[in-house]
This record gives sequence, structure tokens and C-alpha cells, in this order.
Amino acid sequence: MTADDRPKGPPSATADSAFLKACRREPVPHTPVWFMRQAGRSLPEYRKLREGIAMLDSCMRPDLVTEITLQPVRRHGVDAAIYFSDIVVPLKAIGIDLDIKPGVGPVVAQPIRSRADLERLRPLGPDDVPYVTEAIGMLTRELGGTPLIGFAGAPFTLASYLVEGGPSRNHEHTKAMMYGDPELWAELLDRLAGITASFLSVQIEAGASAVQLFDSWVGALAPEDYRQRVMPASVKVFDAVAGYGVPRIHFGVGTGELLGLMGEAGADVVGVDWRVPLDEAARRVGPGRALQGNIDPAVLFAPHSAVAEQADRVLRAAEGLEGHIFNLGHGVLPDTDPEALTRLVAHVHERTAR
Repeated sequence: MTADDRPKGPPSATADSAFLKACRREPVPHTPVWFMRQAGRSLPEYRKLREGIAMLDSCMRPDLVTEITLQPVRRHGVDAAIYFSDIVVPLKAIGIDLDIKPGVGPVVAQPIRSRADLERLRPLGPDDVPYVTEAIGMLTRELGGTPLIGFAGAPFTLASYLVEGGPSRNHEHTKAMMYGDPELWAELLDRLAGITASFLSVQIEAGASAVQLFDSWVGALAPEDYRQRVMPASVKVFDAVAGYGVPRIHFGVGTGELLGLMGEAGADVVGVDWRVPLDEAARRVGPGRALQGNIDPAVLFAPHSAVAEQADRVLRAAEGLEGHIFNLGHGVLPDTDPEALTRLVAHVHERTAR
């Protein structure tokens, strides 16, 4: 599909939703709410459905993906669904030998450490992920006017898993390649940017109303390293999907010093973790972009009165923003009481009703 053939804008059924209006920095009937990892281990219905089914297998079954994605929409009344998947799914789809090990995370059998290893990273096409197209078709029919957010892992975060061989606290091998072999590093990120852009394009063409790029580990970098060695790959991803006309969200953890650069990479909405107040985040990001966030996920373990107090603090900091989507500053923690999330959605809707 060429740029001229691409569908423009989100599906019409969702175009006037509070979520998409906030992404476009338009007036909203209430502040929209959704939660990262809202579909997952915090829900007993999710745990029951996933019993005996490996994570990656569940991501490749459209019936399971559809049901899991819909669960938090039904339970919590959130303003957007997010497609249930994992950031390593496109890597698995092109033949990378990896698995998601319970309690550990993605583990790569043969880490990428040399130029020869790069040859394992071939381009991704729609035929590699037919289950994504099928699941999103099912979801958009079920969701009606509720937008569906597609997502992918950003090139840096995918690279860190591939180079380290799994989760890492210090990213030693990743940074050794980044500093020690900058040409290899640049080519690795460029290939991953192409794979990521293709994965997002598949989701948008199937009916996703917005997309989010997760750069979970990029907070490990200094701003100048991000600008020179990572940002070009993120720009490539955002540019590749710009023609679709759907909002593009950029999120990372521990990225207070990178917020301005993350916005410059091409996002329409910048996600903010809980460490930076939204009014300060707006100053760093600059005009022309909406913000998403940013209550601390751990706050949800406190009594509702305390959760409401912290939510109100976030909403006060968001007053005057061009656009605000209420979210956590990271994903829902596995032991979170689902009722705390349901009450929080209702609280934000009530407080911000216009």
C-alpha cells in the first residue's frame, strides 16, 4: 500500500470519542482515561482465560486477543482499549528465537552482537502477522465507538532485549555496542525501526484508531545519546505512519530529561511517568502536543480517598494543557485491586465532566 492509498484518520465511529479529541487537543466532554497494562494479570478473568496458555501463544490467537482486550473496557469503563500483545511479537514473527519466561520476561536464545547477526532481522510484512489483522477486525466490530490503540516496542527497547538477550538493569552490552560500534548500532536500530513501522502499519490498516510506541528502557540514556544515537530511529517509525492521520503516542519510563526530545521525534501525544508533574512536563515538551499520564501505579494500593487525592493532584497539574489523557505513569501492577481502577475511572470522569 502506498502513502496515497492509506486510509486517512481513525475509523469514523471513534473519531468523536473523548480519547481521540484529547489526542487532537480539542475540547472534550470529560478527561479520557485508559491504563497501560489494563488488560492483564490484575484481572481475575484474564488469569482464568490464560490458564495453561503461554504468553506468546495467547498473542497469536485472535479469539483470546479479542476477549482479553475487551475485558478492561467492560469492567472499568475506560475510554480506549489497547490491543493485547507484547513488544517482542514482531520479532518472533520474523523468526527470532525468543520466549517470554514467567517472572523474567523476553529471553532471546542467540543475542545479536555482530554484523552477521543482523541478517536474522528481515523485514516484517502483513503475512507474518495475520492474527493481528484478524483480531483487530474482530475488536473494532465489538468496540463500536470506543477507540482501539495499537502499539509496538520502540527500536531502542527492542535492541536492548536483542543485544542483552533479555531484561537488563544496566544495559552493558547494549551501551557497549552503541559506543563501541556506532555503525553496527545505527544499522540495528534502522532495521528495527522498519520492523516496528510495519507492525504499526498493519494495526492501523486493520482498524486501530491510534498507536503508542513504548520505549520502556530509553530512560537509561543521557539526552545527547538519545538525540544522536536513538532519536533518528524513532523519527523513522513516526514518519512512516504519519500518513495514516491517526494520533501517535510516545511513552518511556524515567524519561523526564528526554521529554522534549521524545516529542520532537514525531509524537502527537507524549506519555509522562509519575516523576514529573504534568505542568512541568508541558513546559519541557513545548506547545503543539497533548500529554498522557501520570499517577504513580503504586498509589492504587492505598485507600480510595488517597487515590482520589492523588488523582486530583494530577488533574490540577493538567489544568490548562492543550490536551490531557489520564493514565498511570507506567503499567498496572499485577496485584492491583481491579476495583481501585474502576473507581479511579469513575472519579476522573466525575471530576472533569464539562
